[in-house]
Amino acid sequence: MHQYAFEKLKVWVESKELIKEIYLLAKSFPSFESFNFTSQLQRSSLSITSNIAEGSSKHTHKNRTRIMVIAYRSKTLNLIIIAKELNYVSEEDYDRIRKVIEKITNKINSLRNYYLSKK
Repeated sequence: MHQYAFEKLKVWVESKELIKEIYLLAKSFPSFESFNFTSQLQRSSLSITSNIAEGSSKHTHKNRTRIMVIAYRSKTLNLIIIAKELNYVSEEDYDRIRKVIEKITNKINSLRNYYLSKK
């Protein structure tokens, strides 16, 4: 089976794993949040992989860079911080997820810098 360029990117694979963690974690959120906070958190985590996939398919480094900036600006960390402050996630889950997000954003930033160097 053909593998697309984005599927070969370690940052995309790690971001896909983050989605799974976010979805599992969100199951424990209060039910009244299911259509608000929970769905925003899930959508924001999905947008990271979606933007990486979209960016890798662009034909110019300028367009790739622009899309990586969008992926880098994901609101997932912001929502995890708020979830912790609302006691929706434990300190342990927060620390684990935050480290994963920081690792991913560093890789996205490195990829963005790579594309910038190729202008």
